[in-house]
Amino acid sequence: MRNNLTRRGLLAAAGAWAILAPRTALALSADSASSYIAKLVAAIDAVIATGKPEAAMIRAFEGLFQQYADVQIMARYALGADARSASAAQISAFEDAFAGYISRKYGKRFRQFIGGRIEIEGARKIKPGFEIRTTAYLKGESPLEVIFLVSDKSGKPQFFNMFIEGVNLLLTERAEIGALLDRRGRDIGKLTADLRTSS
Repeated sequence: MRNNLTRRGLLAAAGAWAILAPRTALALSADSASSYIAKLVAAIDAVIATGKPEAAMIRAFEGLFQQYADVQIMARYALGADARSASAAQISAFEDAFAGYISRKYGKRFRQFIGGRIEIEGARKIKPGFEIRTTAYLKGESPLEVIFLVSDKSGKPQFFNMFIEGVNLLLTERAEIGALLDRRGRDIGKLTADLRTSS
């Protein structure tokens, strides 16, 4: 599964880079990429430590997702070939709607970490940046492997893909967004409007 996961991750990353115009990169290293994910983990822990009601924690987790994830590259990749025929205004509106949609969706996944901890296991260089492998130790559940792919193509370190027990976020969202577009006659405007209210 480990080798298959790596191949799938690299294919997803390569596709995403091909869609976006080149952006200035910094001198990202294994240490700085690991440090970035360590900051994300610390931020998740800080939210949990507040002891706020779960709904409030989820809103905070959504904010962390928008802060630490490269939502633009995720949006463009999720839209796939339709991104090439869309206008600049359509792309901009979709990216904004997608940011809220995916932040709500995956911000909720962070609630799994309440009562647990995340430990960084190691970093590995990949073509777009670095793969940061972590283990999530969850309360009352078996540990989960969570992998973050980190790049600085946006001008600062951000993660642009993640795997939770082998489930590839980018590939999953591309398939789901594609299905949603099909049901709306490939109308990006309708999809964008629906994503704004999707939980």
